[in-house]
Amino acid sequence: MTRTARILIAARGLRAFADGFVALLLPVYLTALGFTPFQVGALTTATLLGSAALTLGIGLVAHRIAPRRLLFAACGLMLATGLAFAQVRAFWPLMIVGFIGTLNPSGGDVSPFLPLEQSLLAHAGPDDQRTRLFARYSLTGSLLGAAGALGLGLAAKLAGVIGATQLDVAWALFMLYGLIGVTVFFLYRQLPSVPPSDEPVRQPLGPSRNRVLMLAGLFSLDSFGGGFLVQSLLALWLFRTWGLSLGAASAFFFWSGVLTAFSQLASGRLAQRIGLINTMVFTHIPAQLCLIAVAFAPSLPVAIALLLVRASLSAMDVPARTSYVMAIVTPPERAAAASVTNVPRSLASALSPSLAGALLTLSPFAWPLVIGGGLKITYDLLLLVMFRTVKPPEEQRTS
Repeated sequence: MTRTARILIAARGLRAFADGFVALLLPVYLTALGFTPFQVGALTTATLLGSAALTLGIGLVAHRIAPRRLLFAACGLMLATGLAFAQVRAFWPLMIVGFIGTLNPSGGDVSPFLPLEQSLLAHAGPDDQRTRLFARYSLTGSLLGAAGALGLGLAAKLAGVIGATQLDVAWALFMLYGLIGVTVFFLYRQLPSVPPSDEPVRQPLGPSRNRVLMLAGLFSLDSFGGGFLVQSLLALWLFRTWGLSLGAASAFFFWSGVLTAFSQLASGRLAQRIGLINTMVFTHIPAQLCLIAVAFAPSLPVAIALLLVRASLSAMDVPARTSYVMAIVTPPERAAAASVTNVPRSLASALSPSLAGALLTLSPFAWPLVIGGGLKITYDLLLLVMFRTVKPPEEQRTS
């Protein structure tokens, strides 16, 4: 890997570690403050809407401002978010901080960092290695996200030993979240300086506009379905339905993250054999069928087993999807395409957590899992029909 790729992947790993413990910490913290499931869902919606707004803003200026400067600004916002969540405990102030800040309750990456890192990473290697590079990027994020979830369980056990409360643990971890933002800032400072004459040309969407907008619409449907089962709400459902302890939940999300991470290693090789679109669709559909089956599981072990099977399949499409978007647009459009495809996804995923929270309040049945899985399968089928003939350059050369 190039130096740029190593730095970007390391930064992704650190941010994922922070997201891993925050996604699981958030429902525990908010419940300890006395918030209802609907309020947890509403705050989750606010954080995702804020991420979408930030990503949209980045997309509008990404072709004018150097990516490093925007990444530096995002790190400063990450620090401010951690400090604010460590101090604020009232609902409406938390809603405001959640909207403005970088907190990520989904377990994945819906932050303003994502399109900037993706556009830089797309230029960090040759086309035939692009999918594998994005697989390493996603793998690192999933592994460190899993470690973050496990770290929360260890922190909770340590708190029990020293007699600290859940609120004390939350304060310390939100402070850690802010400090990780500072560490990532120093990592970005190590990105190689590129003379203006050698920088990749960046421009708004042009020749690829229609393709990108169609993909953005499909990705939005997928993310709207995913919003019904963001990690924070899935953890809340496990807590309420099966009485899962925080330690057991952190262990589950750790192993789920490990399975997700290593499954992405196969994405690049599978894409070389069957193509990017087929990789995205035919690994995603079985994962969503497992998710729907979880709602009808007769016991906790069965539900956990189905969720782990889903974890081993559901993220294989992530590096393939990112690589596909970067491949079917012209190189100067990559930064804009990354933003345009990520903004609608963030907006769509922000709408459903409130609905999921309301459903969990009204009924003990896992309606969010059924609805979310069904919407995601619909997305898979539409993607296959609409884009099966649109191939990236490396597949055109081998066909």
